[in-house]
Amino acid sequence: MMLVFWKQGLVFLSVPKTGTTAWEEALAPHASIAVLDPPDLKHAPLYRYNRFFRPMFEKVGQGNPVETLAVVREPVSWLGSWYRFRRRPFMAGKANATFDISFDEFVTAYMQGNPPGFANVGSQAKFLEPRPNGTAVDHLFRYEDQAGLLAFLESRLGMRIVLPRSNVSPEMDLTLSSEVEQRLRRKCAEEFALWEGISLRGA
Repeated sequence: MMLVFWKQGLVFLSVPKTGTTAWEEALAPHASIAVLDPPDLKHAPLYRYNRFFRPMFEKVGQGNPVETLAVVREPVSWLGSWYRFRRRPFMAGKANATFDISFDEFVTAYMQGNPPGFANVGSQAKFLEPRPNGTAVDHLFRYEDQAGLLAFLESRLGMRIVLPRSNVSPEMDLTLSSEVEQRLRRKCAEEFALWEGISLRGA
């Protein structure tokens, strides 16, 4: 989902596994443009937005600024969401399933320079990396700060928002061993720095 609210000057970028399906269901009917397919555009990272969408919006906007918004999830929780997602029943028999892989094994594979398919899930930091021309996401929210995000969107869009519970992966206790977590924090320091640098806005 990439949602464009033209009159309000806001574009909601969809970082995978950050709860955007629920926001899509709640907000898509009110958006000027809702990019729901194909996945490369639905989950357009900042560099793709900057290359394809931003110039178009600037050309037709006649100087009216369009700001961007995105949600970032705590990195271990984000990886846990991918791991659980790939254990859902529809993944049975697929090469990227994680049924027979522990969470430690999944995260260890993710840290490889060329991760296997089941652990090749991208990077939140790369998805939102500022561009050389200065384009950066204007409004970043922590996934864990749903109250702050809700308050911002209700104020910005001028509407009451009721979120459905959508695309929920199976509940399970996921705990990394201390050794693997320490390696993850060293190897993927930019992921943690991005999330930790976002201020909480909710009460």
